[in-house]
Amino acid sequence: MENRERFWQHIDRLVAGAEVVIDRPAGTAHPRYPDLIYPLDYGYLKGTSAADGGGIDVWRGSLPGGAVTGVICTVDLTKRDSEIKILLGCTPEEMQLALRTHNDGSMAGVLIARE
Repeated sequence: MENRERFWQHIDRLVAGAEVVIDRPAGTAHPRYPDLIYPLDYGYLKGTSAADGGGIDVWRGSLPGGAVTGVICTVDLTKRDSEIKILLGCTPEEMQLALRTHNDGSMAGVLIARE
């Protein structure tokens, strides 16, 4: 099995074994940065851990079923950390919306879309 396929299988298993918690619905403002309005539902996978001590972040799009459609890898110079954001049920346009959110200010991100 190639590494890319194994990576997606592991992400699928991680998502399948966790509850998705949406704590920042689309259209709401970031709690510390009120100018940042979430273009999609944003939350985390309960029972997982990320660099910031919280759960692994997720963006939820409009496709039914919530399958993993990609990940965004980020680097934040202010927080001095790096994370992944899992994209669930996102169209290509929604993936670009999420990516733009992570390419502002001290943060930079790259999108890895699932083939």
